[in-house]
Amino acid sequence: MHIIFSHGKESGPWGSKIRRLAAEAESAGHTVESLDYTDTLDPDQRVEQLLSHCENSAAPDLLVGSSMGGYVSLVAAEKLQPRGLFLMAPALFMPGYSRQSYLFSGNTSIVHGWNDEVIPFDNSVSFARSKLAALHLVNSDHGLASALDDVAALFAAYCASVESGS
Repeated sequence: MHIIFSHGKESGPWGSKIRRLAAEAESAGHTVESLDYTDTLDPDQRVEQLLSHCENSAAPDLLVGSSMGGYVSLVAAEKLQPRGLFLMAPALFMPGYSRQSYLFSGNTSIVHGWNDEVIPFDNSVSFARSKLAALHLVNSDHGLASALDDVAALFAAYCASVESGS
């Protein structure tokens, strides 16, 4: 599978979460890319950047996004229609973001920290409920660093399920 990662607002394309998940994906034989969105803080410009990138490269089988990157991945998924979407503490239903409703209803898994101080976990609960998406609440904050082993295990299992079509 081909996997594209989208980082958060104040992170970069190869932060610790992405490096760890990319290593999991590569060890399973998947190809990975992580786009660099650091030239803009506008989430909708980041969506356009992802869509533009995908016009000129291999279509992603799986989109992975963290925080603002979760919003970017979800909105882009409406057009790209990947086989799966893995979101970590996604910035959904956030004030100031142009999109407050989301049309993609494909295979989605979400991981969010109970102690997230940036994005309320209730936002992920609301989205997961509306789309019947898998939701994993872990004992961590917004960065999910203290639960990275759990997140990596959930990601590896998710990738295997998407690859097998289950």
